[in-house]
Amino acid sequence: MTKTAAWISAARLRTLPLSLSGILVGSALAFPSGEFNSVIFWLAMATTLGLQILSNFANDYGDGVKGTDNEERIGPMRALQSGVITDREMKKGIIVTSILTALFALALIYLSFGKDNFLLSLLFIGLGTSAIIAAIKYTVGDSAYGYRGLGDLFVFIFFGLVSVLGVNFLMTKEINLWLLLPAISIGFLSSAVLNLNNMRDENSDRNASKKTLVVIYGKRFAKIYHFSLIAISFFSLSIFLVMSFDSEPIWILVPLLAFIPLVVHLKKIIKYQDPQVLDPELKKVALSTFALSISLFLILFIIY
Repeated sequence: MTKTAAWISAARLRTLPLSLSGILVGSALAFPSGEFNSVIFWLAMATTLGLQILSNFANDYGDGVKGTDNEERIGPMRALQSGVITDREMKKGIIVTSILTALFALALIYLSFGKDNFLLSLLFIGLGTSAIIAAIKYTVGDSAYGYRGLGDLFVFIFFGLVSVLGVNFLMTKEINLWLLLPAISIGFLSSAVLNLNNMRDENSDRNASKKTLVVIYGKRFAKIYHFSLIAISFFSLSIFLVMSFDSEPIWILVPLLAFIPLVVHLKKIIKYQDPQVLDPELKKVALSTFALSISLFLILFIIY
């Protein structure tokens, strides 16, 4: 593996579409009020991509130096694990990515609020800083929350609630509590991807003392939890679309078709025993979430 290939691998390109799902949904829901802002949209996308890549680099570094990424791990080989990138080089990558992400976030906040809304700017600077810290502290350091069963909660908060509600507020400057439903939907689907990842890595995580939910509560709990995440996500989005767009054409419900492959996916999850069968399932859930998000974005763009 070349150095360039190792950095691309560390960025984990297949995780990027999922990270953009909340931005797509939150931005799409600004169309009905006529408040969609394309510059805010692209800056939010760039900021989110930066956060996801930062999280991936930090995860590679944290699990690498702790020895969690070893020969027991089932997924693709990590950059640090391969030896092509050193821990010192990955640290530099984390620092550079943090700075670039912070610059995107500051540009996004300034464009949204200008000089006149200092308190709101301060609030979002705080959120942005928290997101950067959370991306790093998932596996890095002695107090890494990913090693204490808290990864799912942070994914739900930042890739669901903050992503959907945050970008919508940046455009509309209004809080719409109804948007909690699609935010919950995206947040739970994102948590489902993390849960799958943790189910796949159960054995290596347990041996490395990484206490994910499946390590703490067992495989049966993880299956029930996974089913619940996807089911609640479906019902949350269904209720929101039916209640919010009851006067729109029936094809406003097209995003719900993304749950069809997830039904097939759940059948595999219920029956699985070998963690190796879970790796391709990660892609199915991530791409289904992205398909849901981009279809909602395109439909609302067309209607409004």
